[in-house]
Amino acid sequence: MQKLHILREEAIEETKRKIDEDIAHFLEKYEKCPSYQDYLTERSAFFQQIWLNIWLNKVTNDVLRSHKKAFLRDKGYEIEGTDKKLLNKLFRNEIRDYEPFHILNWLKENPPSESDWQKHHQRVRKESLKKDEEKKQALLQKDIQKDILSFVNHTMDKLELQWYVELRYIFAKRCINDLETKTKYRSIEPFMLEEKLEEEGSFSTTSFTTVADFLGEFTGSIHKKSEHWNGHAWEYETYFYPYERFVFYHSEQVVYRSLFQHIPEGLKTDYESVFGQELSEERLSRISHHILLTLKSTFFNRIQEEYVEDLYKLVEIPFGLDVHLSMYEKDLKQREVRKAAELAELKRKQEEEERVLEDIFGREYSPSFRGDINYILHIGETNTGKTHHAISRMKEAKSGMYLAPLRLLALEVFDKLNSEDVPCNLKTGEEEKEVPLANHVSSTVEMFREKDEYEVIVIDEAQMLADQDRGFAWYRAITKARAKEVHIIGSENVRELLLELVGEGNVEIHNYKREIPLQVESKEFQLKHAKKGDAVVCFSRKKVLDTASRLQNNGHKVSMIYGSMPPETRKRQMLQFIKGKTDMIVATDAIGMGLNLPIRRIVFLETDKFDGTRRRRLTSQEVKQIAGRAGRKGIYNEGRVAFAKDIKMMKQRLEQPDQSLRTFAIAPTSGVFERFQRYYHDMDTFFYLWDKFKSPFGTEKATLFEERELYELIRGTDIEAKLSLNDLYGFLHLPFSKKEAQLTEQWLQCMFAIVDGEDLPEPELKNHNLEQKEVSYKAVGLHLLFLYRLGRQTEAFYWERVRSEIADGVHESLRTEVTSMSQTCKQCGKKLSPNFGFPICDRCHTTRVKRRTKRKPPHF
Repeated sequence: MQKLHILREEAIEETKRKIDEDIAHFLEKYEKCPSYQDYLTERSAFFQQIWLNIWLNKVTNDVLRSHKKAFLRDKGYEIEGTDKKLLNKLFRNEIRDYEPFHILNWLKENPPSESDWQKHHQRVRKESLKKDEEKKQALLQKDIQKDILSFVNHTMDKLELQWYVELRYIFAKRCINDLETKTKYRSIEPFMLEEKLEEEGSFSTTSFTTVADFLGEFTGSIHKKSEHWNGHAWEYETYFYPYERFVFYHSEQVVYRSLFQHIPEGLKTDYESVFGQELSEERLSRISHHILLTLKSTFFNRIQEEYVEDLYKLVEIPFGLDVHLSMYEKDLKQREVRKAAELAELKRKQEEEERVLEDIFGREYSPSFRGDINYILHIGETNTGKTHHAISRMKEAKSGMYLAPLRLLALEVFDKLNSEDVPCNLKTGEEEKEVPLANHVSSTVEMFREKDEYEVIVIDEAQMLADQDRGFAWYRAITKARAKEVHIIGSENVRELLLELVGEGNVEIHNYKREIPLQVESKEFQLKHAKKGDAVVCFSRKKVLDTASRLQNNGHKVSMIYGSMPPETRKRQMLQFIKGKTDMIVATDAIGMGLNLPIRRIVFLETDKFDGTRRRRLTSQEVKQIAGRAGRKGIYNEGRVAFAKDIKMMKQRLEQPDQSLRTFAIAPTSGVFERFQRYYHDMDTFFYLWDKFKSPFGTEKATLFEERELYELIRGTDIEAKLSLNDLYGFLHLPFSKKEAQLTEQWLQCMFAIVDGEDLPEPELKNHNLEQKEVSYKAVGLHLLFLYRLGRQTEAFYWERVRSEIADGVHESLRTEVTSMSQTCKQCGKKLSPNFGFPICDRCHTTRVKRRTKRKPPHF
């Protein structure tokens, strides 16, 4: 093997170098030069071991595994399936005697001359003695440095207070001068460099209690923060940074001057004799700088605790150690008294705040049940008839209320009851429809009112209790319902939470199981596999429209469902599928809530979704909720489920047991606002206290994120000044899409119109394409929210007709526009094929890569 021959030559050269080193170690031990034969006699026993170590290490590391196997096969070994460790062991055993290098023979064949051997001994011996002397000198230097460090530590214990008092005086002169001469700037976020600092005049010394208060002020300069994760970050500089440098510098000056004055002469003399140079302040600082690092930080922390008024008194008296030491001790005692008073006041305020929080929020979120209510829980999987049974009971009652999670479901029940000769009213945030002689009402869950009483109340999709932003509406409906019977419909994972909420009293549980089995397909789904009766699920409006366009271009008739679609349009899309006018549906996860359709197969085109914060995998409950829509008794006796990817993982999530929900959401109520207004009258404080309030065990507070964002738009305006807190929060809480800039601007204009006593501005309506029509629909919906909240039902009837016409337009656009939708290159606008998986074409991608390559810096 040629490789072994090369490695052997390399091992021989390395062995020769090792022998040279071994000879040097041998010679340096003897004051008188031993003979060459003495060396051979004493070391010959180790020669073969030196060769073996070098040879075996080299071949083990440098010979490829395949070559090792070939070598062992030639030796007759069966090495198939042998692990790496055993393979190396076998190889080393066989290779150890491969053409050995005989060191002793080589040394005997190449003896040095007597004079060369003598000279080599003298050189090695001289170097050895020099090293010994250097080691001895280094030990002496180390001992001196230990003595100096011992002195520094001992002196620091004695003089630390004196040093601080002197530093305090130096700092006071600089700080008071800055307070009296520097400019004050308006406070903004330090990183907002695009905003020029605004001057506010001179500093008012009474504005600052401690030095730390002053150090947060801006100097007017720019400061570089090197610890930023993406390189250097720049921000407006505060006095903290220059004063930190000031304190550190003067700490060194004071400390090392004092240390040098107190260091014993003997230590200086010893240092000079060992190091060959005089001990200076600079050299003293090099030895002990690591000790001073902690001391400098300690001094700076103490300085920040100083009271500004104490510094003013300090600068009036020239520095004298005894005088200033006495002043410091006196100030320290007074500071302790002040701190004790401040802590007592802080404790009082904390206790007062806790009392206020308890009074405002504490008792609001405990369930209050009536003993005469019968709770009927309908618990089970999707598509098992839970809602049907509960509504059937409500229809039989003299009066009833259905509370839906979606406006579409409220509309569906409203139409169903009226078509079955059960007069029923409709009440959502965006419309109210009254039917003569109606004793039943179908509404969204947010429209529930505690004072209304019915014979039967039905609360659908109770697992929404855990939703952080909407869940409180379900909690309020479940715990405050006034009815003889309260029917609560939910999935298996909400069972335990519901039992905790309603207690174990008058509770009747109906369990529901699927009669139609679900079968997960083993083959990954592709769009070309789409068939009649499929519901293809993806998780964005854009993806729904794009997928529907591809399917329609492939000859399919498609219905579409997504969250921002008008409910009227969604209903018509569903009816087309039910009546067979379309043969499949493309939908978002909106299909998973309360929509019973004749679906043969649910297809998950995606297995992850963006939840408003991040992109994540679908949860087990989400998979079950959507997949459960597959199969329809009497039409499809088996429900099929397909996935475009991650089949094994998604199947596990579909089959795994439900994890019980453990928390329910809470949100502000009118009672909370009534009690809040006994203490405060601004929304800013309310949000602050809401954050401070510790949510009771088993609950989770609503984030109120969208309400806060809207509040920032009207903070300090007439809107805040003229509206009661309850009314203001009601407008902040209106359910519309805050992500649409047009709708947020419309909301703001309406708010100003309300407080100025003017007519509400009409919503901006555009109808050139599907997207504009959908935004116009939402704009009219927001207008209706304002009209119903202001009690202007007559105007609302007109705008409901307008909205209905817009919904017709959306339906028409879905019929005409989607087929013509095609994906185009974002770079050049070129039309891309339906199955093309990237946002730019190949040509633009290649151009971009070439451009990046040209910009790459050279490697050195």
